[in-house]
Amino acid sequence: MTSNLEAQLLALQQEGEAAIAAATSLERLEELRVNYLGKKGQLGALLRSMGQMSAEERPKIGAIANTVKEALQNHLDQQRTALEAAQIQAQLEAETIDVTMPGIYRPQGRIHPLNGIIDRALDIFVGMGYTVAQGPEMETDYYNFESLNTPPDHPARDMQDTFYLPDGNLLRTHTSSVQIRYMEKEEPPIRIVAPGRVYRRDDVDATHSAVFHQIELLAIDEGLTFTDLKGTVKIFLQAMFGDLPIRFRASYFPFTEPSAEVDLQWNGRWLEVMGCGMVDPNVLKAVGYDPEIYTGFAAGFGVERFAMVLHQIDDIRRLYNSDLRFLQQF
Repeated sequence: MTSNLEAQLLALQQEGEAAIAAATSLERLEELRVNYLGKKGQLGALLRSMGQMSAEERPKIGAIANTVKEALQNHLDQQRTALEAAQIQAQLEAETIDVTMPGIYRPQGRIHPLNGIIDRALDIFVGMGYTVAQGPEMETDYYNFESLNTPPDHPARDMQDTFYLPDGNLLRTHTSSVQIRYMEKEEPPIRIVAPGRVYRRDDVDATHSAVFHQIELLAIDEGLTFTDLKGTVKIFLQAMFGDLPIRFRASYFPFTEPSAEVDLQWNGRWLEVMGCGMVDPNVLKAVGYDPEIYTGFAAGFGVERFAMVLHQIDDIRRLYNSDLRFLQQF
């Protein structure tokens, strides 16, 4: 019985070592480990017959069994190490980059000049404590005109030819409507900047477009004055254009009083760059603010105008043509 079991153990060792050496994958190696050394493996099955042996025979067979187990385990470990190394080497060879080969050219993307102006302006205003606010491009007559102190019979409506829609709504002519919507939901103090696309029935030429972009700011608080407005506008324009002469000219807007146009001296001549003014008390009343307690100021400018000045662009239509020869300059 002893010699027979001993022979079976040695034969199992030889068979196992040969099978392990022939294994070509880690999956196959795991199958062999379970087959020979697992709880239900061949080595365990042979050792279960040791219960029929005498006490003198068991130590000898036990020692042989341990030797067989260690030998198989060592072969498994060695083959696993070899297979893992081969797998890593194959992966390295497959992923190797030949640095002598020419690379694949991918043109570098650029920020569109309009987006660049918007991002730059918003960074300045956010740094001054303003919150970015946005609203719908399709507006009601109330938010676009009436709440901004421009009732149906107001002559100021003749100043803006508007895209009216069949349902009675319209495409907003300015982002001032965002200010009304924001004030309806929030209580003072308020400091917001509203960027967005606007629409007007302008004939398209070198300086006009039916679709363009505006950025407007609004501040509402107790005790705000025209001096606060002038200081804010000056800081912003200096951040955008540098330390250049600035002047304020009296003007008219239905939703601000007093109102002013802002000019900047650029290349030896005065350029109109912004409109601004103190928020009209009627606008404050429209949103439920008490004009005896709160005052505010607003200002706005056209993004295309800033882009044309800063980048010396001679025709507004260049900003919309998607001509790579033009856009790659920025």
